[in-house]
Amino acid sequence: MNTVRKTKIIATIGPASSTKQKLEELMDAGVNVCRLNFSHGTHGDHLKVLKNIRTLNAAKRTHFAILADLQGPKLRVGIMPDAGVELVEGKELILTNKECDGSAERIYMNYKQLPKDVIPGENILMDDGKLKVQVVSTDKKENVVTKVVHGGILTSKKGVNLPDTAISQPSLTKKDLEDLEFALAQDVDWVALSFVRSARDIIELRHHISSKNSKARIIAKIEKPEAVDDIEDIIKETDAVMVARGDLGVEIPMERVPLAQKKIVNLSLQHAKPVIIATQMMESMIGNASPTRAEVNDVANAVMDGADAVMLSGETSVGKYPVEVIKCMDKILREIEEMHENLYYRETVPEKNEERFITDSICYNACRLATRVDARAIITMTHSGYTAFKLSSQRPRANVFVFSNNKKLLSLMHLVWGVRAFYYDKMVSTDHTVADIKYLLKKKGYLETGDLIINTASMPIEDKGATNMLKLSSIE
Repeated sequence: MNTVRKTKIIATIGPASSTKQKLEELMDAGVNVCRLNFSHGTHGDHLKVLKNIRTLNAAKRTHFAILADLQGPKLRVGIMPDAGVELVEGKELILTNKECDGSAERIYMNYKQLPKDVIPGENILMDDGKLKVQVVSTDKKENVVTKVVHGGILTSKKGVNLPDTAISQPSLTKKDLEDLEFALAQDVDWVALSFVRSARDIIELRHHISSKNSKARIIAKIEKPEAVDDIEDIIKETDAVMVARGDLGVEIPMERVPLAQKKIVNLSLQHAKPVIIATQMMESMIGNASPTRAEVNDVANAVMDGADAVMLSGETSVGKYPVEVIKCMDKILREIEEMHENLYYRETVPEKNEERFITDSICYNACRLATRVDARAIITMTHSGYTAFKLSSQRPRANVFVFSNNKKLLSLMHLVWGVRAFYYDKMVSTDHTVADIKYLLKKKGYLETGDLIINTASMPIEDKGATNMLKLSSIE
């Protein structure tokens, strides 16, 4: 029988994985979503990858999802000498918004508003927090005088974090808008917004997407303290959430990241929004053929927390072992899903005043019934995808099979925990559709004679309305 891995894998595509052959190997190894990181590469580079993915999808009759990850207002230092410059503890360092060659006394930062935004006493972190300076004074125009708190070697283009500063720069930069227009023109499935600060950022991005008549869904990347503070409103507005632990671990005290991760996952499940855990999951495999035991535990804990997906960055984009890291992650995910019973049955009781009370009640009771009768699968017909997201968020042990005539939904579902989607456009009657789908799943090897299954659908089925029917039956 075909086994369905429930936790999804997102792989960042880069020089190590962009060829058609390597992409096919990644897909065969277990990748579900291909991430295009717009912090790197040109539109031409990304277009080649997109064409390769689409060619493979057509040839393999699959629907691997494409995620466009916008860079956002990423702050960076300018060009340094080849060997970098040494920042010495206690020494003065000027940060300027006027381009210059970097030195131990003065360096350029690409953020024009820096002198206006910072105030004395605030900390500025560089190179993933390895280096730290504190603001002494600012002329509010060009220069910020700082004192080095933690020194070290600073090289070109390293990232900068302002954990204490309220940044005035918009969440969508000029580059982001250009990248967004390109991504939407290529009909990507998901758009990730970096450095989200509030729900308003999501609302603005959705306006841009809607203005292009695109159906792309939004992923809010949580990597700022403001986002953690506004997390409930952000989750309500977005379509999915990513816990981007790299910058988050620099922007907030590192010891708070594990609990923030668990809180964000739990809230996302409550609101039936897919949640991704990202950054440094298997980072040692950029250069090594196997992960550290700490990394194995990190991936396992993300699964046990209830994440829909885990994401790889440099491991698959520039690493030496892109296929091996997918195979390794697949083993970890399957082991935890098989053995960790507490992963399942996260049922959320619907409230009567909720807008979709009937549909939510059907999903809730379908998952409860699946548990009590040990059903092999929950099968749903959906056009919008709502029931699929809702069923998945309850984390049933039963597989969730989605049948839809909405082709866009088939690739979107590649990000959603426990869901496998199929195209289906025969709407004769409820009984005929249920019988036909049972036959198809048995033929594909997902079900066997004697398996109990649960069907949800709308009646009458041809109206494609809200889900209002639940049926328990067996495979003959």
